[in-house]
Order: sequence, then C-alpha cells, then structure tokens
Amino acid sequence: MSGDTDLIKLYSTRILALAADIPNTTRLDSPDACVKKRSPLCGSTVTVDLNMQDGKVSAFGQDVKACALGQASASVVGAAIVGCTAEQIVAARDALRVMLKSGGPAPDAPFDGLEVLRPAADYKNRHASILLTLEASAEAVEKAHAAHCA
Repeated sequence: MSGDTDLIKLYSTRILALAADIPNTTRLDSPDACVKKRSPLCGSTVTVDLNMQDGKVSAFGQDVKACALGQASASVVGAAIVGCTAEQIVAARDALRVMLKSGGPAPDAPFDGLEVLRPAADYKNRHASILLTLEASAEAVEKAHAAHCA
C-alpha cells in the first residue's frame, strides 16, 4: 500500500501542472533537424523539430505522447531550449541522467526546472520517458550541425 502512496506523491501538483501546459507543441514547417525517440519500456514517444542559427536553437517544436513525467520534462525543456547551444543541451541531458540514476545535482539553468522530477529517481521504469525530450533534442542539434557543415 505504501508503494501506491509513494507513486501518488510522485505526481505532484507541480508535475501535473507542467504536464498540462507543454510549450512549443506546434511542429516546425521546415526544421533543420527532426528526431523521434521512443521509450521501449513504456511506449512514450517524443518528436522534436528544431532550427539552429549562430550555434543556438532558434526555433523548436515538439509532439509529445508520454506519461505525465515525460510531459513535465518536455514542458521544462520546451520552455527553456530556444536560445541554447548544443553544449547546454548535452550538459542538461547528461545532468538529468545523473540526477535520476545516482542523485546528482539538477541540470544548470535554464534547465534547472527539471529538479521537479527528482522524486522520480526511485522509479527506474520512468527514467527513459523523462529523458526522451533532451535525448531527442541533443540528437537533433547534432544532425542540424552536421547538415550545416556538410
């Protein structure tokens, strides 16, 4: 029974509010890169489109089909990613992974809002869904950079 109570606590009011209000959910018409990621464990799927200009994300769109935790993560990322460099996105992805897997610090600003997902560290089956948007974004930035340099 206490497991059920812990799971209910995991879905805090803040997480549910983020999940209900995901920014940048309109896909881009002509993205520099588009990446779709799926969590095989839970079936959550995220597709991100982005454009880059002067080494920074200039436009971002996402389609999120995920649990509330994955949606909350997508919400924080969607609100913070425009204006970020590839290095910031990769650092946020890596920090989020460490935060979830081994209790490390939350990602630095502007992705520090991901701290709200710290309680999910105890639910390893949710980690993949939480990481989807940053993983897709990191891959998309890499693809966009490769396309510009080709």
